[in-house]
Amino acid sequence: MAEHTKNTLWAGRDILVGKDANKMIFRFLSRSENVALARLLAAAAVAEKDTTVAELDEIKVAVSEAVSNAIIHGYGNDPQQYVEMSIGVSRQELLISIHDDGVGIADIEQAMRPSYSTDGRMGLGFAFMQSFMDDVDVSSLPQAGTTVTMRKKLA
Repeated sequence: MAEHTKNTLWAGRDILVGKDANKMIFRFLSRSENVALARLLAAAAVAEKDTTVAELDEIKVAVSEAVSNAIIHGYGNDPQQYVEMSIGVSRQELLISIHDDGVGIADIEQAMRPSYSTDGRMGLGFAFMQSFMDDVDVSSLPQAGTTVTMRKKLA
């Protein structure tokens, strides 16, 4: 894929969450065992914030869904591809972007509808993300990948 296309989709590298923000970028193989790693990284990023156990669980579920979508739908479970995750944390908010260079999504609006699935699964991944985070944005181009950016306000 051309670098300019990837950069257009992968806005996580330019994540802005305020001047006091801490920013991390992770790249890992698209293997199912790395979903747990992504969850832990997200939880660790907000560990010093005043978050409840329920909020931490919600963040972890949203990250799990986004990373699982990248692995399953973006890459068709090809364990030799890479998922990139960017986390930005400030006093006021958490911003997480998950990116894959996979097949992309032809119709984002349709894909985000609850119960929509292309493979017989429940199709609730985006619904969970939207329910647990304050904002979810999806950018995708067919055959060029997908970026899911999620924002959560912090107390």
